[in-house]
Amino acid sequence: MNNRLTTSSRIIIAISALALIGVLFLPIWRIELSAPQYPEGLALKIYASKLGGNVEVVNGLNHYIGMRTLHEKDFFEFTVLPYLIGAFVVFGLLAAWVNRKWFFFTWVGCYLLFALVAMIDFYHWEYNYGHNLDPTAPIQVPGMAYQPPLIGYKQLLNFGAWSVPDTGGWIFVGAGVLMVLAGWLELRKKTRRSFTNIRTALTSAAVFTMICCSSCSTGPQPIQSGKDACDFCKMTIFDQRFGGEVITTKGKVYKFDDIHCLSSFLRSSNSRKTDWAGIYLLEYSTPKKFVHASESFLLQSSDLHSPMGSNTAAFLNEGNRQQAKQQVNGKNVHWNEITQ
Repeated sequence: MNNRLTTSSRIIIAISALALIGVLFLPIWRIELSAPQYPEGLALKIYASKLGGNVEVVNGLNHYIGMRTLHEKDFFEFTVLPYLIGAFVVFGLLAAWVNRKWFFFTWVGCYLLFALVAMIDFYHWEYNYGHNLDPTAPIQVPGMAYQPPLIGYKQLLNFGAWSVPDTGGWIFVGAGVLMVLAGWLELRKKTRRSFTNIRTALTSAAVFTMICCSSCSTGPQPIQSGKDACDFCKMTIFDQRFGGEVITTKGKVYKFDDIHCLSSFLRSSNSRKTDWAGIYLLEYSTPKKFVHASESFLLQSSDLHSPMGSNTAAFLNEGNRQQAKQQVNGKNVHWNEITQ
């Protein structure tokens, strides 16, 4: 009996195995590209058996910098990946049915090893495409490589590249979290401190999954003076007393040199309010420090001379604003007035 799984563990195992079916049909990973000439962005989606998204457009851009064009037939992974994922589905259901700990832990070990190997393979795939360039390409920058980030953001010439899990990828991560949770429950049972019912176990699994998924969201990022450019007016950002950042629900960060640019971006057709995870303004009296736009104390004055003419500064509290008003003539404004 000591080798048997608890009922709650078997249910979690079955759920995680069935969830992997979605990985066969939904995009696992996505690489997003944004540039002034593509305000709506380009997306390359990677499925278990194919490529999706703006593949042809990306191939056209790759030609100019000497990168090889992307073709599904060049990736053996698309041939074997559906079978591997399907095997994990079957293996997981068998683990729940066979009801043996050694069988379950073997499944989890193989799953985690597969995840590690998959990320290493993906890194090598990006490295080869980003470094093995055609020496006769129309655009050549000595010493420049175009390898996208394994995960996160990277600037490639005038393109910003984001590499993040897509829907199928988050399902894959969530299934892994459930597996680890089931294993933890079994280990806790040995010390007689297991959960008392299935509801508690599933609630904990949901918390773990939400924490994992929330890793794609970030707070404001430091603005590099003289290097970062405003995502609206495209001017290089030098004065860090003005402007701010908009962060999407996917963790993408847009940087601005002036509140005018930031508010214009929010009102533009390319911006949807449901996509905003956070809006931050630079604190005037403490350069490089951010304050939530909705919690900021704003001062508008022609004496402030902001980069793009909004002449509006943000402050963390009323005391800082009043101190600034002793030096410049201006009026108090509210964030809602700016975004109207």
